[in-house]
Parts: sequence; structure tokens; C-alpha cells
Amino acid sequence: MIELINSEQDLARQKFEVLVPTMGALHAGHQSLIKLGKTLSDSVLTTVFVNPLQFESKDDLAKYPKTLDHDLKLAEQAGATALFAPTVEVVYPTQITKISAGAVGDLYEGSSRAGHFAGVLTVVKRLFDLTKPKYAIFGEKDFQQLFLIKEMVQRLALPIEIIAAPIIREPDGLAMSSRNVRLTEADRKSALIISKALQQSNLEEMHKVLATEPGFKLDYLAEIDEQNFGPAGSDTQYRRAIIAGWVNGVRLLDNKRMGSDA
Repeated sequence: MIELINSEQDLARQKFEVLVPTMGALHAGHQSLIKLGKTLSDSVLTTVFVNPLQFESKDDLAKYPKTLDHDLKLAEQAGATALFAPTVEVVYPTQITKISAGAVGDLYEGSSRAGHFAGVLTVVKRLFDLTKPKYAIFGEKDFQQLFLIKEMVQRLALPIEIIAAPIIREPDGLAMSSRNVRLTEADRKSALIISKALQQSNLEEMHKVLATEPGFKLDYLAEIDEQNFGPAGSDTQYRRAIIAGWVNGVRLLDNKRMGSDA
């Protein structure tokens, strides 16, 4: 039986080796993170906290799905030991000192969502301080977020190993996301253009595919060097195409490693 934890005091009584941070509205993608965590330790803590610091608007924050009872069931099915669902007051009991995301934090997602990554890093660092895990698992779908969390851990010399988990997709190819519940049937058909575009071998062909779907509004499409998040060059060993845009006001992200190592 999974344990629901709400307070810092109850959390401090236990030790969890693996942390799987989420904002709730769990799906099979989140479950894959928990299952990966179970291969590292029997002690896996999932967190559900909708972090207000990383939303660019109060409206987007209000629309974010909140399904704690369902989250508990899915976390338990995947093998989580406990679920930590703190209030804002527990996570941020005093004045908040935000953690800078640096120059990379101003690119791509950071360019479109001012302050987003500072909010992400601030809450992740706070959750690390509260839970003190040996491992923390994050999905590759939010690839820029994953990069910045790894960079923060290295910069602050935190004794935590960050584990990257692959993107989990719906049978039709759409990357799983908690925001997908806001898509209508017609919206989902439009959203499929993202994964179709990523099947192409270069950015030019991707742009051509995206242009065929009027229901998708592109924010950015780029090929980056996974090692430094700069533009991929001819000598880049690990390159990745990253994409973001909107379908009927719902923001969607996806990415794919390119080249022979894909």
C-alpha cells in the first residue's frame, strides 16, 4: 500500500533512495520513471507538486490538471513506495531565493517562457533538500530542463545522480504529456504532425512537414549539441532536434536524437 505524505516532518522520518519529481496528472510516461527507479532501489518516492514559480501565467497554472487520487493509484501500480504531495507553504516556507538557469536557461523554452527554468531549478533544488535522494529520475521529453538540472547538480556539487529516462509515446506517436488531456480529438490529430516531423532526417524536411498542418503553431525547431545546448555543428557527436509549439493554445514539446546514434 502506497503511503501519502504531506508534511516535512513525516517525510524526514524516512529515507528514500530514488526520487521521481512530477507535477501530477500522472500517466504511463511517469510510471516508466517510477519503474526505472525500482530497478535502482526498492525505496522510490514520487512527488506531486504543481510549482507556481515555473508558470508564465496564472491562467496556465489554474488550467494545469490536478488528479491526486488518480496519481496515487498510478504511482502505486508502478511500484512507488510513497507519494509526497506538499502544499506551497511546505515547499516554500520562507522567502524564495531563485536559482539562476544561466545563459542556456534563456534559450528556446526560456526565451518563450521568461523565468520558467529558474522556477524549475528552484523547486527541484528544494525537493532535493527535502528528500535527500541518491538518484533522481527525469524524462527526456523536457530535454532542456534535463540538461539544466544536470548542470545545476554539477555546479552545486550535489551528491545526487541524475538518471535520464526515454520519451514514452502514445500508440499514434504523440509524446505523453499531462497537457495532452486538454487536447480535443481534432487537436490530437494536429499534434501528431510533431512526431511526424521528427521522423525526417534534417531540419529543412521537418519544416516542410510542419507546414502541412495549419492547426500547429511552431514556436521553435532547432538542432542542438547535447553536450552544451549550443547549435549543432558538422563535428557534433550527439545532436538532437528539439521542437515546441501550440495546438489550440496547448503548448507541446518533443525531441529526438539525430544521426547514426539515434
